[in-house]
Amino acid sequence: MSILDNILGRIFKKRDAPPSAPAAPPPTSTAAPAAAPSAAPAAAQPVDVDGILNFMNEQRDQKLNWRTSIVDLMKLTGMESSLAERKELADELGYTGDKSDTASMNIWLHKQVIQRIKDNGGQIRDMTD
Repeated sequence: MSILDNILGRIFKKRDAPPSAPAAPPPTSTAAPAAAPSAAPAAAQPVDVDGILNFMNEQRDQKLNWRTSIVDLMKLTGMESSLAERKELADELGYTGDKSDTASMNIWLHKQVIQRIKDNGGQIRDMTD
């Protein structure tokens, strides 16, 4: 599994959980049920990533600045945030800059990961709001 998939999986883990509602009881009629029209699967509901990550951050003794730091975002989601991991993530996401310029790489990585979260239905308030 890729590093990005791990990050997304840890944020969106509740999205894939089965519903906790009890199953509907079986029909009591002996007549054959009418065929239900086939419906397209419902679109995934937006996920309040702001709320999820803020809640995770509130549970920590050391508060992390996940809104601007890829290192803090990775730490908050329980990921390894070492330079080697960030370079691997950069390769995975197609970073073409100089990986020895870690400040530029980190800024690029953060923007890319935030955009991928949004692309997957995550709602994150823009940093300028």
